[in-house]
Amino acid sequence: MSQSAYLDHLGRPIVAVTGMGVITSLGQGLADNWKALTSGVSGIHTITRFPTDQLSTRICGSVDFIDIPVPNAVERSYAMARDTTVEALAQAGLSGDFGGPLFLAAPPIEPEWSARFELADRSAPPAEAGDVYARFLAAMHERPDPAFHEAALFGAISERLADRFGTRGLPVTLSTACASGATAIQLGVEAIRQGRATRALTVATDGSISAEAVIRFSLLSALSTQNDPPQQASKPFSKDRDGFVIAEGSATLVLESLESAIARGAKVLGIMKGCGEKADHFHRTRSSPDGGPAIATIRAALEDAGLSEDQIGYINAHGTSTPENDKMEYGSMLAVFGDRLTGIPVSSNKSMIGHTLTAAGAVEAVFSFQSMLTGTLPPTINYNNPDPTIALDVVPNVKRDTQVNAVLSNSFGFGGQNASLVMTLEPA
Repeated sequence: MSQSAYLDHLGRPIVAVTGMGVITSLGQGLADNWKALTSGVSGIHTITRFPTDQLSTRICGSVDFIDIPVPNAVERSYAMARDTTVEALAQAGLSGDFGGPLFLAAPPIEPEWSARFELADRSAPPAEAGDVYARFLAAMHERPDPAFHEAALFGAISERLADRFGTRGLPVTLSTACASGATAIQLGVEAIRQGRATRALTVATDGSISAEAVIRFSLLSALSTQNDPPQQASKPFSKDRDGFVIAEGSATLVLESLESAIARGAKVLGIMKGCGEKADHFHRTRSSPDGGPAIATIRAALEDAGLSEDQIGYINAHGTSTPENDKMEYGSMLAVFGDRLTGIPVSSNKSMIGHTLTAAGAVEAVFSFQSMLTGTLPPTINYNNPDPTIALDVVPNVKRDTQVNAVLSNSFGFGGQNASLVMTLEPA
């Protein structure tokens, strides 16, 4: 092949995907997840990790089937990231030191309140008055606890992954709310396009479900309270949607320059064609109602990919099942695709796996590639009461067998973090 065959429309190295791994509440590994997802199975269940007697939300998509010696957010997030990376590297045919940079999307880490009270009470006289958080900080200063410190250290997960898999350079850890997984992929794409690496490891993980997390999102009125039955709570684009279902998961994608992948005889699963990212300063948690930043994000991803709106055959929606976000996403897609939108299948994986937060963008990227590779579009389940103001083909309730060659995947997060990815099967 000529050198130009490895370059995109802007003369940049084409970025291929050669390995993928995923864990969600549906199971461990791509095969089990894909079977469940395309069968319309839900991974949402009643919370058993902590008492929920006084909570309005008592359901989640937690990953409870992985053995975690020390059950905290860092250990859960690391274990899932480790396992999905092992799967992705095996599919890519890579062993030994990875030799490229690591970009990790990880949840904001902080000690849970139970741990703060425990350490503060152990390290301060019971009769001592004052704020428990101040006592907690004083205890950390007076008697350092390395294990506890690592459990609250934002960069701890990426450092351990870097040591385990032999990545090159300082690992990058990022957190851009619900867009984090897509942002990690974008950083990997840019590293290869700019010639700083021939391959990159992009990982997104989130194992942060706790009582505190559920309470915080409940106070924002963001979570579904339709607890019974749990499997029917997440209903994106439905009229009776009332919030998202908090969930856990992880995904890893091995990115390589197309030239490097072909040179070593790797199987190319697909092409990371375009990335778009725009900020929204409208509100700390709400997206701009007019969808302006989301519209700009989708258009930026299409422009980066060198594709027109007519070339997108399927949209993997952000589709959180919150009243406001679903409406905003629909308006944004309508502004970009116009009358053609009703003819584009648009489904939401979150109807089955819940919202995996930091991991969502990468998890859904893996499922987007799998849709193209298998010729099967996963459904949006629980779509029994359509919202008449949202005219979409959501692939309702049952998978659809159809071949698509270009997919748009959206991630629109809290705090105005918006990211979209365009993926194709072929370079051209």
